[in-house]
Amino acid sequence: MAHRRRNKNLGLVELIAIALGGMVGGGIFTILGISVSMIGALTPIAIILGGFFALLAAYSYIRLGVYYKDEGATYAFIKKTFPKTPFAASLLGWWVIFGYISTLALYAYTFSAYAISSTDLADNDFARKGVAGLIILVFTLINVWSVKGMGKIEDLMVYTKLVILVLISIVLARASDTSLPDLLHQQDGAPIGKILIVASLTFVAYEGFQLVINAVNEMERPEKNIPRAIYAAIFIAIILYVTIAIGALMAIPFKDIIENQEYALAAGAGDVLGPIGSNIVILGALLATSSAISGTLFGASRQMAAIATDGYFPKTLARRHNNIPTYAILTMSTLAFSLIIVGNLRVILEFGSVTFLLVSFLMAYTNHKIGDKTGSSKPITLFTMAGLALGTVLILYYEATTQPEQLVFIGGLYILLTLGAWGYSRIKKPTDP
Repeated sequence: MAHRRRNKNLGLVELIAIALGGMVGGGIFTILGISVSMIGALTPIAIILGGFFALLAAYSYIRLGVYYKDEGATYAFIKKTFPKTPFAASLLGWWVIFGYISTLALYAYTFSAYAISSTDLADNDFARKGVAGLIILVFTLINVWSVKGMGKIEDLMVYTKLVILVLISIVLARASDTSLPDLLHQQDGAPIGKILIVASLTFVAYEGFQLVINAVNEMERPEKNIPRAIYAAIFIAIILYVTIAIGALMAIPFKDIIENQEYALAAGAGDVLGPIGSNIVILGALLATSSAISGTLFGASRQMAAIATDGYFPKTLARRHNNIPTYAILTMSTLAFSLIIVGNLRVILEFGSVTFLLVSFLMAYTNHKIGDKTGSSKPITLFTMAGLALGTVLILYYEATTQPEQLVFIGGLYILLTLGAWGYSRIKKPTDP
């Protein structure tokens, strides 16, 4: 959804679509089953808290985006704020790109789960990973061969999926013979720690709003439209996610949501509304994940090429054919599929959540560092840093106490990323310090 039409300015409606296209992908579908298994009917509260984390993070992105007006966004902010520390720019670049790769894997995995949810292969992990690889291949070919007309197609996909998901959630809620207060009354509650952990995991479902900043050179009045588009998109996403969660909680038994967590909404709609309802949900999920795959691959590959131009990735990744970063696209797609092969849904989700919490923390620190230039509030940036740091610690604590082997996997990825970033910061010299 990060496609930018260079011959036409982007207005507010299109910018909101860019952000929503990046946010509303596989995250909410994946979060739903995991959240219900941990905190049950309190899921909407965790989703709202996750949105609050996203709003805090967005504050610094917006301030930095308006100040620098650089389409390189997170990477450019670090590079320009700390020009004498190439390792910081390199590390941020590696983290951001591999964070996008993890979300690309998450979207593709969720697409495949819904695509085969009504077949006999629904629970076949091999088939699920195979379909995920195929959908990545489809959008790889589209992005490599041509991007003409993608803007209009993506806008249509984004707003269509929003309408479908809202309508099906409302229908599910109305078809139920219970209510959310009844479900909350039946539940004993959940420790605040678990709610905060789920809220932290939910953060990845809001990742994508920063894609608006990548379009700064093609938008009208960036100083006004960057904050308007990002804040509006996050609020819309919160409302959409809460609506989806409430509809699912009211209409689908908790055990079904937990057992079929990758495609719980489709399974529940099928039980309540029959095959037509299930097919409508599947259509919405496929549109959601498709637009997110396309937008993430488009925008992140160009950021990868820009980082390679500065010397922090192999120079080959900076090469373009007809202004398309072919090698960056192919590399991102290959790595995303590799992550699908070696990981599972939960570890992909948690790696993505941790990565974007860390990157957002660094953005808040960067904004705090030059707060006098960006006109930022010191208390807000400090509170943001504390909140994002807490979210990161909670996810790591949860991993260490429940699934330490996944923490080892995530830690191993970070070690490799850090070593790669350190190596390139020493042997390469940026062309634009």
